[in-house]
Amino acid sequence: MKIGIADTTFSRINMGKIAIDELRKISSIPYERYTVPGIKDLPIAAKKLLEEKGCDIVITLGWVGGTQKDMLSYIVLSMGLVIVQLMTNKHVIDVTIHEDEAEDEKTLMMVAENRVREHVRNAVDLLVNPKRLQKLAGTGQRQGYPDVGPILK
Repeated sequence: MKIGIADTTFSRINMGKIAIDELRKISSIPYERYTVPGIKDLPIAAKKLLEEKGCDIVITLGWVGGTQKDMLSYIVLSMGLVIVQLMTNKHVIDVTIHEDEAEDEKTLMMVAENRVREHVRNAVDLLVNPKRLQKLAGTGQRQGYPDVGPILK
């Protein structure tokens, strides 16, 4: 069993390092890291990690700028990752930070670190403890920000 971690040089923080730190805290599952320039390179990185490096799941770590062009690049990335999942029949967990989702850099850093760490836990659960995720179904979990909780009757 192995987890792939694909990150980018475009990111403003070292998301790969955070992911590896969290993985080491919660698991002894080995990992393979693959760093690419930007988010549109993440689909091929994920595919290579799954097919050439023998990973069972991949976490992609992307950072999206704040312009409309950047948002369009994110859509391309997202579609590419869905295609990779369908081609390989394996999960690719898309962990993306959008430059405009926080009002200041301190908050953006907090959101990014929390989102990466929470998705690393999700990836480990998908591999070794899927029942944990089933128990959380419908509970309004959020990665990066506080959970919103379920809608109660």
